[in-house]
This record gives sequence, structure tokens and C-alpha cells, in this order.
Amino acid sequence: MNPTERRELLRKHLTSTTCIQPASVFDPISARIASSLGLNVGMLAGSVASAVILGAPDITMITLTELSEQARRITRASTLSLIVDADHGYGNALNVMRTVQELENAEVAALTIEDTVLPQTFGTNPDSLISIDEAAGKLKAALAARRDPATVIIGRTSAMGTEGISGTLKRIQAYSATGIDALFFTKVTTLEQLEAIHASTQLPIFLGSAPAILRDLALLATKGVRISLQGHLPLERMIQSLYASIHEQAKIDQGTPGVLSPEAVTTVALASEDYRVWQEEFMQ
Repeated sequence: MNPTERRELLRKHLTSTTCIQPASVFDPISARIASSLGLNVGMLAGSVASAVILGAPDITMITLTELSEQARRITRASTLSLIVDADHGYGNALNVMRTVQELENAEVAALTIEDTVLPQTFGTNPDSLISIDEAAGKLKAALAARRDPATVIIGRTSAMGTEGISGTLKRIQAYSATGIDALFFTKVTTLEQLEAIHASTQLPIFLGSAPAILRDLALLATKGVRISLQGHLPLERMIQSLYASIHEQAKIDQGTPGVLSPEAVTTVALASEDYRVWQEEFMQ
């Protein structure tokens, strides 16, 4: 399946009346397994990419080159229509253009560009957003850089968490006017919020991890949601399985080391405590 066919397959789903949960993939093996099981849409999330590429938490430490190389490994090994979380596009609007070019070359089917201030700047809230005008400019730049018209460009916002419904609706109007193909929302926690979004746009909706009340795919489909992310269980289980396997070896070589809780294992694997200390020391 060539890149355009993968992109058109995703577009066909976006015009359907169903909502799916894409396979959360992170490398050639996970992608190939997903394909072998009949799944045809995959997602390389930013948090997952950061974990697999750097062993770091989701604080935008990876580079565009690292992300695009990992995406290429996934598309080479599978037939998935791959959606990639491209964070903020790795800079300003011109950097977004470069991001689109590199990810198209990696044969991804779709990419998201978000309006969060990334990487977090000194002394700011990690949920701070760029202005509507700047975000719209980034989305226009993404569309201008697209070489294959079938590539899906998605505007992503977390405005619901900081600006509420009214602020989110303003961003929907501005982002939709750029001509993008879909909208991605995080921080949506109630059915009321989702219904307000649905009433304000005809574009396909992508929904980030949400509480249990918003995880019924049939219900989400009636609210315009076509893609629903519901966590990244494959990566979580891989980390725990690696720990269990290596722990067995450590018992043989070094006696009986203590067993960490699943949460502590993830903290160790991603050096989360180190990054927290560095953030407190250097960024506040």
C-alpha cells in the first residue's frame, strides 16, 4: 500500500459514521503486530515517542529528526495508516512547514499540530497556549507545505482545560477557517463539553484520553468523534514486562532485589524524578 492509499484509507474513515480507537504503536514490532491483527489505523503519540526514543517523560525533549525517523521505521514495517502527534510543529510556522515535509517523507497518513506553548518556557504554566492568530498561522503553514493533498492535517487544542467552552469555540472557528481536515481535543471531561464542540463544527473530531463517561465508542460516534485515544496500554505493558523479565535475571545474579510498584517502574524507566528536579531547579 503506497502512502497516498494509506492516507485515503484514513480519510475514508473520517467521512464514516463510526468511531475507532487506533492502535497505539511505537516501533516496527508493535506496528507489525497491529497490522497482523487486522488493524489499519495507528497512532504514534508524543508521550509514547518521547518514552521510546529518549526514555523521557512527555515534556517535548525529542527532536523532529528523531520523531520522523521513528515514524519512518513504523511505516516501513507495517501497512498502518499512521497518525503522528507532531506536538507544536517544533517551532514557529516555518518550522511547522519543515515538520510536514519530513513526516510526509516518512509516509505518515496524518499529523497533529497543537496550540500549547512548547517546550514549556521559564516560569510559565505547562498548559499555556499560544494566541489564536499564531495557532491559525501554523495550521495555514502546514497546509501550504503539504505535497500530497491526501495527507490529513489536524489542529489540536487543549483549550477546554484553560479557556473553557467559550474559549474552545473561538479556537474551533479560527482553526476551521484555515481549511484543516480535522480537529483534535484534549482536556474534554464532560458530555456537555463534547456536545458543544460537536454543535460548533462539521469537521471530524479526534478525542484525547478522556474519563470513563466519554469512552463509549458508539456514543462518541454520534457526537462526531471519529478517532478516540484511550491510553497507551501496549507501551505501559511493555515497560512492566521488561521490568519483570530483567528482575528475574537480577534475582539470579544479585540475590533478590525488591519489587517496585508499576507506578515506580514507569518513574524509573522514564527518569521522571530526575526531570522533575531539573525543571524545579532551572525553570522556575
